[in-house]
Amino acid sequence: MFRHKSSPPCDGTLLDSQLFDQNTFYEAFLADLQRGKRQVIIESPFITGRRVSRLLPAIRRLRQHGVTVVINTKPIYEQEPELQMQVKEWLSRFNQMGVTILLTGRHHRKLAVIDRQIVWEGSLNILSQYDSCEIMRRIYSEQLANQMIEFLHLEKFTSGVV
Repeated sequence: MFRHKSSPPCDGTLLDSQLFDQNTFYEAFLADLQRGKRQVIIESPFITGRRVSRLLPAIRRLRQHGVTVVINTKPIYEQEPELQMQVKEWLSRFNQMGVTILLTGRHHRKLAVIDRQIVWEGSLNILSQYDSCEIMRRIYSEQLANQMIEFLHLEKFTSGVV
């Protein structure tokens, strides 16, 4: 009765998804990044040097292997005032590596899509998490990954990458 007409049928992938917390997420996420072959999208509203410095080697490796990397975060002026210079520096470093940077006002999404097959979504700020209790769900589904990319209107930043 309340189902939207264009909703895809349930294919069981959510039932097969895996849950992670702040203690287990990064090991699994880094493993997925290391297997990335075509594209990685990371949406994280906040950026801190402490977290990005741990992810930077994996992101650098992805770019060296020609993987498209898109990072969407808040504009610098919406970041915490004491972190704005740090954010500006990290965005510059990402840009120099060839990472596509998107700045979205009032951004608060926390997710990643890897190779249009794996979706990570939840409450954990991927590029800044430090000392908070969080949850992330890993879903392996090409259909749901493409649905997420379309829903976020990111096709134009990932077009040509299959």
